[in-house]
Amino acid sequence: MVVQTDPNQQFQPFLRGFMDFGDAYRVEHHRGSFFHFSRRELKDLVLATGAFTLALALMQVEGVRGIMSVGLGPALLYMVFLAPVMFVAFAPAFVIHELGHKFAAKYYGCWAEFRADPAGLRFGVFLALLLGFVFMAPGAVMVAGNVSRKQNGHIAIAGPLVNLTLLLFGIAAGGVLLGVFGGGGLVEMVVFYWLAANTILGAFNMLPFGPLDGRKIKNWSEPVFWVTIAIFAFAVYALLFSDIQMGWVYAIAGI
Repeated sequence: MVVQTDPNQQFQPFLRGFMDFGDAYRVEHHRGSFFHFSRRELKDLVLATGAFTLALALMQVEGVRGIMSVGLGPALLYMVFLAPVMFVAFAPAFVIHELGHKFAAKYYGCWAEFRADPAGLRFGVFLALLLGFVFMAPGAVMVAGNVSRKQNGHIAIAGPLVNLTLLLFGIAAGGVLLGVFGGGGLVEMVVFYWLAANTILGAFNMLPFGPLDGRKIKNWSEPVFWVTIAIFAFAVYALLFSDIQMGWVYAIAGI
């Protein structure tokens, strides 16, 4: 999320918050309903989601190293299988996170639209192909308007709170799904990646530097920042370094 007080200010791509590349371009403003999406915004959301999905599929096959190891054909088949799984698991975590910023900003009377960063998308896909690792700055919700520090903090925290809500939903819904379909297989894979997507995206965005949400939240309220980042730190531990999150899913499923 990037806040601008000048409606005529050019968009400095999200990735420039970390590294000095990306193209600047002018944002065209509109006046519409609370739930208005411009064609440009919808196009950018589709572009960013598609690039994110491709990068994640490349990561799962370990990029060039994995492709050379198993062969191009098998790697492509595996990516075709993985892409829908990555889309179902990660697209809601990414898109609804951004919409959280958008609607929070519009609640405070601001103009807000998502803008993809083409340079960030290309860099992320290239990195996943080359190294089998995903670091992608797909873009950000551009916010134009006059907001207080508190309002800016509210707009910023909306994204991580969306991920936390989706994480809790995933634990409950995943338990129900595994209770119906049983453990193992495709359903469990989707559930795990759903939890991973919301855990990692929420935790990453809580980091207090660059253009990330954590910096704006910390500037608004130190207590809120530390409580929220502690929750996500526990979520990361509970998923990646222990079986706590999936254990809750299994407990709900009764398996």
